[in-house]
Amino acid sequence: MSAPREIVIPNWPAPAGVRAAVTTRRLPGTSQPPFDTFNLGTRCGDAPAAVEANRAALVDALSLPSSPCWLRQVHSTVVFDADAPPCDGEPEADAAVTRTPGRVLAVLTADCLPVLLCADDGSAVGIAHAGWRGLAGGVIEATVAKLGIAPASLIAWLGPAIGPRSYEVGDEVRAAFVDADEGASAAFAATRPGHWLCDLYALARRRLAACGVRRVRGGELDTYAQPEFYSYRRDGRTGRFASLIWIAPPTHFPPI
Repeated sequence: MSAPREIVIPNWPAPAGVRAAVTTRRLPGTSQPPFDTFNLGTRCGDAPAAVEANRAALVDALSLPSSPCWLRQVHSTVVFDADAPPCDGEPEADAAVTRTPGRVLAVLTADCLPVLLCADDGSAVGIAHAGWRGLAGGVIEATVAKLGIAPASLIAWLGPAIGPRSYEVGDEVRAAFVDADEGASAAFAATRPGHWLCDLYALARRRLAACGVRRVRGGELDTYAQPEFYSYRRDGRTGRFASLIWIAPPTHFPPI
């Protein structure tokens, strides 16, 4: 298990112009217990003013080129094209894509799996919020399709999610995957009757491979076991951390 940190920077072979980061609850923020301290979610019961202050501080903390395009996540497979309409408000979607430098995409999680995607030439990026419902429904496949990039040219990173030793689910969750793909049974380990340990990371890798994305990194962090992350399964009433990805504008590249 890694030591607590304030920000997680993905270890993946993304091109130089692609930036990505994951926040933690360790960042200095204004949220009070049980949301302390850097909650970025507006729908978990935290004071709206605290969330607004944390979101403003996030831009400075990560030197973001713009405020993130926040989504109203509903465990769907809807992918928001952040280049089509202005990114105002919070569109109802669980994934987003962009080809525009400086446009920051974000998803909020507290056990669900954030999936980051980028073209290996740095021309496009995407992000998906993959809880088990979205994962089973095809949110990863929908995001890959929306990017419009040959899957073999994409690179994926699996962000912090509840780990395979921590996530016990019922028969209905296993059936949602195995009924459609018998090979998905390898991602489940029996515990007590009617219950299984579920490996979201393995399921995501299988989905990515099936749609042609072969270069996949990440999948080592466990939100339930590592207290620097918010975890709904561990704490119940809690905040949300953000995973972010963007293409750096030319002015954000370091001088040669």
